Amino acid sequence: MPEEKPASQKNEPFDEPPLEEIKGISQGHVGAMKVMDEDIVWVGAGMKQLLLRTVGRKSGKEHEVALPYWIDDDGERVVAASYAGNATHPAWYLNLTDRDKNGEVFVKTQKLEYWADPEILDGGEYDRVWAELCADRPYYADYQTRCERRIPLVKLVEKRPA
Repeated sequence: MPEEKPASQKNEPFDEPPLEEIKGISQGHVGAMKVMDEDIVWVGAGMKQLLLRTVGRKSGKEHEVALPYWIDDDGERVVAASYAGNATHPAWYLNLTDRDKNGEVFVKTQKLEYWADPEILDGGEYDRVWAELCADRPYYADYQTRCERRIPLVKLVEKRPA
C-alpha cells in the first residue's frame, strides 16, 4: 500500500563509502534486511531503505540490492539509480530495463513485501520528482555533476502483496 508522504524526507549527514565498497555494503545490508526488522537496518542516515529483487538481464538469476527510497506525492516509493555518480548505470537499473524479465519486481520494506511495476520516470514527471528529491537530498544533485549520464528515477508502483 502506498505510504503517506512525510512533510520532510531530508537525510542526515553520512560518510559516502568508496565506490568499490558499495556492492559489498549492499550485500551485507540485504542479508540483515532478510532477518531483522529493526530501524538500524531499515533506516540509514534518516532515509528509509528497501530491498529490491531483480532478474539479471543476461544471467537470468535473481539479484537483490538495498536502496534508500523517497516517497512521491502519490505515496509511491521512488529509487534513484545514482550509483554515487558513477559513469555507468548500476546493474539493478539495467536489469529493470529488460521488461520481459522484470515486468514485476519484488520489493521488501521494513513492514511490507509486495510485487511492483517498476516505472522509469521521464519527461515532466522526472523533472518534478528530481527537483523535489534533490531539495530533500542534495547529494543526488552532486552525484549528477560527477557523470554525464542522467541519473534515472524508478517508481516502484505496488501491484499486489508478495
